[in-house]
Amino acid sequence: MIARFKDLCLDANDPLALGGFWARMLDADMADAGDDDTRVDPRSARSDAESIWVNKVPEPRVGKTRVHLDLRLPGADPGPLLADGARLVREPAGEATWWVLEDPEGNEFCAFPARAGTRPGPFELVVDSADPAAQATWWAGVLGGTVEDEPTTSSVVGAAGFPWDYWVFVGVPEPKTVKNRLHWDVELADPEPMALIAAGATLLREPLDEAHWWWVLADPEGNEFCAFAPRPTG
Repeated sequence: MIARFKDLCLDANDPLALGGFWARMLDADMADAGDDDTRVDPRSARSDAESIWVNKVPEPRVGKTRVHLDLRLPGADPGPLLADGARLVREPAGEATWWVLEDPEGNEFCAFPARAGTRPGPFELVVDSADPAAQATWWAGVLGGTVEDEPTTSSVVGAAGFPWDYWVFVGVPEPKTVKNRLHWDVELADPEPMALIAAGATLLREPLDEAHWWWVLADPEGNEFCAFAPRPTG
């Protein structure tokens, strides 16, 4: 393990409105994160890793949503989410027993019916992939955990710091062509990301200044993520 999962970040044209939407979806509080950004903190969160930083960007969303959360509903249908501003993209059909919804800026996510013994809210992070087994194996090598393979998906279970049940890489035919609107951050085990780069990550940007003190990297399929030096202890 050379890093641990830290949190999620979501690009937004309007962080206040989009942060408010996700606060309603996740039964969360929204905080002012400065510089026009917001942070969504679920009230039932078991760790800070469940927070979502909503960051202002100038460019509009384009292309397919390649990283999304799957939510477990508190009831049998997504009526409360639709009443709180979600838009319906697709009803359940055939083996797909979930609804596809989207937020006000067009980011898609999936909603699954309530299930006995599970709590409502996010339960897995889903990432489109050209080679799910290779991606899951790579991230398990970085964050620890085990890989569970299915015919069209591979999942990481038990990664360090990961707050949900599954990190799912799902096979898709189309390649990644634009920046992901939703990305994850990691906290490094070492002061610099040399081990990550040696493992196959690509360095996209060095820390810019004291206010932007993290590295931006990409995994082997080009998914952007930020890497932070470990927090001081003591």
